[in-house]
Amino acid sequence: MALRHDFRSRPPEQVRVVVFGATGYIGRFVVQELVERGYQVVAFARERSGIGGRQSQEQVIIDHKGAEVRFGDVTDPASIAAEAFNQPTDVVVSCLASRTGGRNDSWAIDHQATLNTYREGRRAGVAHYVLLSAICVQKPLLEFQKAKLAFEAELQADGEMTHSIVRPTAFFKSLGGQVESCRKGGPYVMFGGGELASCKPISEADLARFMADCLRDEDKRNQVLPIGGPGPALSAKQQGEMLFRALGRPPRMLSVPIALMDGPIALLEGLSRLFPGLQDTAEFGRIGRYYAAESMLVWDPERQCYDADATPSYGEDTLERFFERVVRDGMAGQDLGDAALF
Repeated sequence: MALRHDFRSRPPEQVRVVVFGATGYIGRFVVQELVERGYQVVAFARERSGIGGRQSQEQVIIDHKGAEVRFGDVTDPASIAAEAFNQPTDVVVSCLASRTGGRNDSWAIDHQATLNTYREGRRAGVAHYVLLSAICVQKPLLEFQKAKLAFEAELQADGEMTHSIVRPTAFFKSLGGQVESCRKGGPYVMFGGGELASCKPISEADLARFMADCLRDEDKRNQVLPIGGPGPALSAKQQGEMLFRALGRPPRMLSVPIALMDGPIALLEGLSRLFPGLQDTAEFGRIGRYYAAESMLVWDPERQCYDADATPSYGEDTLERFFERVVRDGMAGQDLGDAALF
C-alpha cells in the first residue's frame, strides 16, 4: 500500500494534525498530548461546545493552549473544508462521538459527521487517520456501534490513506457514576452478583498518549487496536469493593437481577413501534443493559467469550488511584454529560 506522503520522517513541529471532537472528554487530552509532543495542532470545536453548549469560544481557546483553535460544524463539509483544512494537513485524529447514543444522533455523528472529516481530510492531502472507536463494536447490538463500524469499514477500504482504529475499554468516568451516592451512604448497585461484566479501565491521559503514539509507531499503522489500562480485568463487584476501600468503609453492595431490565425494555420497544418518539428511550434502555451484561474486553469469536488476557494493557494510571482522587477532590472534570449511560 503506497503512502500519500511520509510525514513520519519530519520532526513534529513540521507535522500538521487536526483533532475533531477536541472539547470532548478524551479529545481535550489528545490535544494537550499532541501539543506537548511538539506537533502543529488544530483543535476543531463547535461554536458552543461542552455539555449543554455551556463552554464559550474564549474558554475553549484558553483550555487548548498551544493549539490553533478553529470553530465550525462537523455536519457541514463546507465548514470543515474552510475551517479545518484551509491548508495541507498530515494527520486527522477523530474523537467524535454521539452525545446520547440515540439512533439519529449515532448515525449523524458516529457515521456521517466522522465521514465528513475523513472525506474533506482526504481532499486536503491527509496521510493518516486516527479514529477513536470503542471496544464494544465487536458485538454490535446498538445503533451507535453499527454506525461506528460502518465508518470503520470506509476507512479500512482506503487504499492510500493509512489508519489506526483505537478501540478502548471503559473510561474512568463511566465507572465513577456511583461515587457520590456511595459517599452519601448508598449501596454500590451491580447486576448478577457483579460478575457479569469486566473491563480494563483506562484513564483519559493514558488513552491520549496511546492515540498520540499512533502517529509514529509503525506497528499501529493500518491496525484495529483494542486497548485497556494497566493491571488485570476488574469485575463490577471488584470495582465496587475498590470504591469502598477508597472511601474507607466496609463494602455495601446491592445486586440486582439483570432480568429486571428486560421487561421495561421490551415494553418500550413495543411502544416505540406505535410511537416513534420513544425509539431513543428504548435504545437508552438497551444501552444500559448492554453495559451491565457485556464485558469491555477483546471478544474471542471462536470460543464465544471475552478474553482478558488478549486485551492489551497500556499506561500507568489505575482505577484505584482514580477513586482515591475523586473521593478526595470530587468528580470535577469527569462530567458524564448527555451520555450518562456510558
